[in-house]
Amino acid sequence: FTSLNHDMTLPEFKFIWYMEYSHRMWGRVVGLAYILPAAYFWRRGWLSRPLKGRVLALCGLVCFQGLLGWYMVKSGLEEKPDSYDIPRVSQYRLAAHLGSALVLYSASLWTGLSLLLPQHKLPETKQLLRLRKFAHGTTALIFLTALSGAFVAGLDAGLVYNSFPKMGERWIPDDLLAFSPMLRNVFENPTTVQFDHRILGIASFTAVTALYFFSRKIPLPRRTRMAVTSLLAVACVQ
Repeated sequence: FTSLNHDMTLPEFKFIWYMEYSHRMWGRVVGLAYILPAAYFWRRGWLSRPLKGRVLALCGLVCFQGLLGWYMVKSGLEEKPDSYDIPRVSQYRLAAHLGSALVLYSASLWTGLSLLLPQHKLPETKQLLRLRKFAHGTTALIFLTALSGAFVAGLDAGLVYNSFPKMGERWIPDDLLAFSPMLRNVFENPTTVQFDHRILGIASFTAVTALYFFSRKIPLPRRTRMAVTSLLAVACVQ
């Protein structure tokens, strides 16, 4: 406030404060939604030995996610005497917080579906194994694309260029490798971060589309076919 936001009113501050407060309270509710039922099911003896390990890992990941969120927010509250830029959290910590949340969500969904839906016993054909590897590779690519989005958000890199498919008047911007050493551009140069996110986004969409067409050549259960089709639909919307 002293350095930058002299004209901020109390209602404007309250809006920001309540956004942060609501996020923290919601996170704590999520934690309780994991830990309390887990303790109840454990005490009742409803969890198998393998499931106990998974439940412990999920509860630990929930706690870790909260600590990581605090560590991320803390980076936005550190005073920088030499800079009067808009206060923002570290893009590295933001990416870590988002990545941890995606892992937690995916592991929770996988655990829930594993319990609710019986596993299909399919013959391990060469095509099916290739499809599985392709699906795993696509998952990793989508995860990497999401993490690159956190760097875009952390650096406000989305504001650098607002044209597509070109960035301004060029396919490859002049300042793509402006920082030294070169690797620093990938994580700290807003132009490079936006460029990488675009490339990864296009690559993810291409991979999902290819996965869909490849799956059409293989006899798959209805549930699997619905999942692949839904994946393509969500990729188009995204």
